Amino acid sequence: MATKSLTPEQFQKLLLSWQHQHGRHDLPWQQTPSPYRVLVSEVMLQQTQVMTVIPYFERWMASFPTIEALANATEDKVMNHWQGLGYYSRARNLRKAAIYIHETWGNEFPSDLKTLQEIPGVGRYTAGAIASFAFNTFGPIVDGNVKRLFCRYFGIEGVPGTSAVDKQLWNTAETYTPIINNRQFAQGLLDMGATLCKPKAPDCHACPFTTTCNAYQTNRVSELPTPKPKKVIPTKSGHFLWIESCGKLLLEKRADDGIWGALWCFPQIDIEPEKMDDLVKLQGSFKHTFSHYKLDGNVWFIDKLGEDNPQQQWIPFNSLDDFGMPKPIRTFIEKHLSNV
Repeated sequence: MATKSLTPEQFQKLLLSWQHQHGRHDLPWQQTPSPYRVLVSEVMLQQTQVMTVIPYFERWMASFPTIEALANATEDKVMNHWQGLGYYSRARNLRKAAIYIHETWGNEFPSDLKTLQEIPGVGRYTAGAIASFAFNTFGPIVDGNVKRLFCRYFGIEGVPGTSAVDKQLWNTAETYTPIINNRQFAQGLLDMGATLCKPKAPDCHACPFTTTCNAYQTNRVSELPTPKPKKVIPTKSGHFLWIESCGKLLLEKRADDGIWGALWCFPQIDIEPEKMDDLVKLQGSFKHTFSHYKLDGNVWFIDKLGEDNPQQQWIPFNSLDDFGMPKPIRTFIEKHLSNV
């Protein structure tokens, strides 16, 4: 027999009560939740755990306390503050968003959902988060936590991320999102997904929704959401060059698009180093896992390159901290220099 879900009003009342008693209330972006602070936190939290984000958020806000400060910051300074968080296009999009808001609206955020989505890098979820958390107005949100909670509670089958399932999830969010207490309601959805309705070992016995949760009542908590088909992540080799001279290291700023966009890195070559000449020798290696492949990186020592590249720059060893780099590259440099 199908489990009957709570009405939107009943669901809202129960979630708000739970969030008030058991939800998270001391996260740094919850304090004075301005549109800018919400934007920064939400972008950082995309595919990154809360505890990892907190020190990055605090350092970011110390350096770029306002949307205007971020809009006027150099790309290198922005990328330097992001290094280690991964998915670096998020940092570039944040800076683009700041410039857009600064130039278009004089540093003032719009409050309606449609206009918020005109900001570069702001999609449907982030717009809803800004509306809910910053303005306390109607703002449906559907992220990974909400997808998992909704799929289990309402018994929604199918792989999240597919158009049909996502449409159903967003329709559910719009139906169940209130027009008052939006900040607390949205936080309750995220908190419940993060602390109770977890991907593994969910704490169903502490959940106030078990009597009407479809997955719990039909013994399908471990089956929902429907998992994505597993795929094998390939491994690729990458060859990089270590070129130093007079206490300086030659680094290259990568193109905005692609892996490690706009970050400073060793020059990368596409040919096998062994085929270059006898002067090349292996400096060391590193491994790094991206979302869609694993990288086996080899760093080769060479005296010089044959031609100049405008994207390359000689950087003194004592100035490396001023440049944003991918975490495995910075770790490799620091380890090598500590052994010299």
